[in-house]
Amino acid sequence: MESLLQSVAIARHDFIASVSGLSKEQATFRPSPEGWSITDITEHMFWAEFGAINGMWKALESVQQNNPLFKGEAVHYGLPVEQIIEKTWREKEDVPETAKPRWGGSLEFWITSLLGLQIILEKFNKALGDVDPQLVIHPHPISGPMDIIQRMEFLRFHLKRHQGQVEQVKKSTGFGL
Repeated sequence: MESLLQSVAIARHDFIASVSGLSKEQATFRPSPEGWSITDITEHMFWAEFGAINGMWKALESVQQNNPLFKGEAVHYGLPVEQIIEKTWREKEDVPETAKPRWGGSLEFWITSLLGLQIILEKFNKALGDVDPQLVIHPHPISGPMDIIQRMEFLRFHLKRHQGQVEQVKKSTGFGL
């Protein structure tokens, strides 16, 4: 689990480096009327990860209490997250309501909030202890049941995916203002 935790930390660092050092105009620039600004993307990253970590922790506690929240079939057992995404996602997915940017505000606030989630994830990893992470299932809203290993892989994947989105916004006409 330590290597997964480290891979998420690296992806978080890279994402934050990509969104840092921007002017307010650049942070709030929208590449199209329906497109997200870099602040929106960063807020989304916070809400998505916050919900995922909370869900993983609830799933862990339910397993520790011998009453797992998820009682279905682990249909993605043993698959890496990239294969799960390939099987379950459309090219452009609708973001779950709970992960949509909705508060707005300062990019720096969302960067700092996203940074703080690494501490929570590290505490979760300690709480996991010697519980088999493949027995702790927390369903993803699009992909369905994923174990803790797959969820950690997803955190890394998701940070990288949206870092790519940030880089696309930066290449948009009018971004440099």
